[in-house]
Amino acid sequence: METKKLFTMLLAATALCACSSGGDGTPETPVDPPTPETPDKMAINISTTLTQPDGTRVTDYAFEKGDRIGLYVVNRQADGNAAALRPTGNHVDNMLFSYNATWTPATPIYWLDDKTHADFYLYYPYTADVTNVEAMPFAVKADQSAEDSYKASDLLLGSAADIAPTETAVSIVAKHAMSQMLITLVPGNGFTEETLAAASVGVKVNNIVTGATVNIAKGTVTATGAAETVTPLKTGNFSYKALIVPQTVAEGNLITVNVDGRDFNLPKAFTFESGHLHRFTVTLSKTSNGINVSIDRWQDDGTDNGGTAE
Repeated sequence: METKKLFTMLLAATALCACSSGGDGTPETPVDPPTPETPDKMAINISTTLTQPDGTRVTDYAFEKGDRIGLYVVNRQADGNAAALRPTGNHVDNMLFSYNATWTPATPIYWLDDKTHADFYLYYPYTADVTNVEAMPFAVKADQSAEDSYKASDLLLGSAADIAPTETAVSIVAKHAMSQMLITLVPGNGFTEETLAAASVGVKVNNIVTGATVNIAKGTVTATGAAETVTPLKTGNFSYKALIVPQTVAEGNLITVNVDGRDFNLPKAFTFESGHLHRFTVTLSKTSNGINVSIDRWQDDGTDNGGTAE
């Protein structure tokens, strides 16, 4: 009997020791083993440089606060070769970046690791729904007479290839995919600057295809759809500009200038090139009943492309 009681007391003491902290009566809380620390992945940051023909806005020299781009990041294959850009399933898919002195992603993005190189592709303006990176639809505005419509007609494409993981911002060159058309009116016979400035003047660019498909990876644009008349943005008393989808326009009335109800037409075939600025100096002359035009390109080929409109 005494032996059984002693055994019971020993069991109780053992249980008490197991549940105590060793003196103050507070039960011990089990402590998990420390979790090994994992190194943080490097964040991906970008910066942009624009190449463009002329001007002062995003459509010309610089991005502005609030501008938004889409970014794709495609990891290189194990052998270092480039992988194809896809609509989805890339390392980063169509990430929205907003501009305010620097570019900020909608959510942070990171390199895969500290060794895997990647290719970067960006486009402007951002669209949330890109289903085909080889034929993304885009269109310039037929009426670009307002600043917002002109700006909305600009398309920028950029890329940076085989970039090693880095903590510094990846620099991506953004290029204008459209062609820029600058039209300057000059008073000729029968006009002075004063009479031309006082006249009611309208400028149209005819037979222009305004739709396009965009290959983001290749940075190319293909005109598609029906031709329309484009109304350019007036930038001064005698100057106008428009953004044109790269294309070849067949012989026809390329430019129409209406002065006080009278049309002056320039019949001409012309090829608009991506990223090029094409200057059209239009001399209005009543005696010739038309327009004398000289054209020189942003990349001047040394050729006088001018002519006379009757």
